[in-house]
Amino acid sequence: MIITKKKDIKAILASLEGKKTVYLFGCNSCAEQCATGGEKELKEMTAILEENGIKVVGASLPEETCYRQLVLKDYRNKPEFREAEAVLVLACGAGVRTVADSVEETQPVFPALDSFFLATVERVGRFFEGCSLCGECVLDATGGICPHTECPKGLLNGPCGGVAHGKCEVNIECDCAWVRIYNRLEKQGRLDALKKITAPKDHSVGIRPRKVLLRESARSADRKDKK
Repeated sequence: MIITKKKDIKAILASLEGKKTVYLFGCNSCAEQCATGGEKELKEMTAILEENGIKVVGASLPEETCYRQLVLKDYRNKPEFREAEAVLVLACGAGVRTVADSVEETQPVFPALDSFFLATVERVGRFFEGCSLCGECVLDATGGICPHTECPKGLLNGPCGGVAHGKCEVNIECDCAWVRIYNRLEKQGRLDALKKITAPKDHSVGIRPRKVLLRESARSADRKDKK
């Protein structure tokens, strides 16, 4: 789940300066759960914009704004979307990018939110960063706790010399990720996993921008199997 927060309204109004009509896009998935881009937030944004002299000509709330086909469906079927002077997106950066790639390049698309991290969800409204999307997962050897994400220094072979009383020296409110990893592996009887030295991180697997064509890959594999 992508965690987002609302931009300052002054920054949003500044980006829309000179625009008289705007179409809004929310997201009924991650942004809705973050209370940043659901139905309630679309109504609030509509009221704010219209108070500031900007007419909201329409709004969409797809299940996932990062799904291009859902955005294109509204673009084709809602003329007010195409005719708006600008589009304001209450979704993560991937949603903004999807909308921007779906409209005519002459139509500006602006973000209403800032995107922070990929989260694990403890319960409604409580989110914790659990994955950095690094492309080289080591969770098999670390008890399901990611040192690349949860250690501020990204250490892959045990704690630094600054850990004290199980706390991180960078953020003393947080338990040291490697102390947690050790304790969990000990309970699982898997401390031998710590004897393996992890090679320096291969940042080439995280070179951006990335894309994955799962269906094409599957089709290619099927053709090879048939041969």
